[in-house]
Amino acid sequence: MVNEHSLTVSLEEFGLSKYEAQAYVALIARGTIAASELAYYSEIPRTKIYPTLLKLENKKLAIISKSKPIMCTAIAPEDAFDGIIHEQINKVNAMNSLVSNLKKASEESRKSRGSEEKRYFHISANNVLEQLQTMIEGSKSSIKIMVDQWGFGLLAECKEQLLSVLRRNLDVKILILPSQICSESFRKIPDGIEIRASEITQNCFVFDETELLMINNENGKGAIFSSTEILANNQEKIFSNIWKNAIKTKALADMTKTEAQEIYKIIKTVNEAGLMFILNSMSKKPEIEMFKLLEKNGVILKSKSLDDIIEMMDAVLQITCSGHVNFEANTKNITIESKLNSGHSLPWASILDGCLQKQGYKTRTVYQNNSQKGEKVLIKITKN
Repeated sequence: MVNEHSLTVSLEEFGLSKYEAQAYVALIARGTIAASELAYYSEIPRTKIYPTLLKLENKKLAIISKSKPIMCTAIAPEDAFDGIIHEQINKVNAMNSLVSNLKKASEESRKSRGSEEKRYFHISANNVLEQLQTMIEGSKSSIKIMVDQWGFGLLAECKEQLLSVLRRNLDVKILILPSQICSESFRKIPDGIEIRASEITQNCFVFDETELLMINNENGKGAIFSSTEILANNQEKIFSNIWKNAIKTKALADMTKTEAQEIYKIIKTVNEAGLMFILNSMSKKPEIEMFKLLEKNGVILKSKSLDDIIEMMDAVLQITCSGHVNFEANTKNITIESKLNSGHSLPWASILDGCLQKQGYKTRTVYQNNSQKGEKVLIKITKN
């Protein structure tokens, strides 16, 4: 059975008033009836039925008898709306022609200026999360992400979508703030996605190197930039440069947030100031100077056990030079290995040596370099 209410609503879209639409649908359904009956079936007030019928008659949609009681009949739909339909078709054709001409004029204008159209779309704060989830799931090859604390919290709500792209072996990389290492959001990111830490100042998502989503952490609004060859390439270069120098976080994943932050502070301090601190020092014991540098920057190692320090240095070596620290309890030897040579492991060997001396151990260090396999530092320890 045809729904009369839906027919009424559709007729209103053709320009009829609500009463006119109700009256016409009732007439079509019941044939020729008295005006009083029409008022009943169409649920139009009796005082309004006659003015409504007159309007339908003027629009050539109904016929009203001159006798009493007043009888009314609907004009057949194919006759009543034929003119309206053709009028609408003509309007649509005219609009299509106008749009085509405007598009042609726009293209000619761009060619004369030597420019190419780029599109972007605004997203309200309420729709940003849903849009982000849709874009993650729709990615074909890669996703590069830079997020601050607010953006990382938003990304953590996309766990199911991230799992979906991992199953399709997409390349997904995330840059976060150091303060977010081992945070609640960090724990929500699926295993298999590489995360590195750096001083991020924006929320930017690059999908398949062609589409960008930028989000403002102050108001939650976003914008999508499509087919942005120049912008995407620029963001890719920015991402790659930051990624290359960012701190790897995989070795910290099973630690507490406090432990992870302490290791990050060690790496940051040594990378930024370690070499200059030693060069400016008058001491002939660089290992003690490195120990002092860390203490000066709030990293206190003297209260930690030897096992704790070795565990920390092992994480540091994994992050900075894909290395490891091994302690052989029987021989009292510590081996520091690095897959990178040219002295990459020496700062961390110096810190470990300094910690051992502070704890009363006597140490002897041997450095071995192999251009093919990296480098190795042996620390032999004896108790004073």
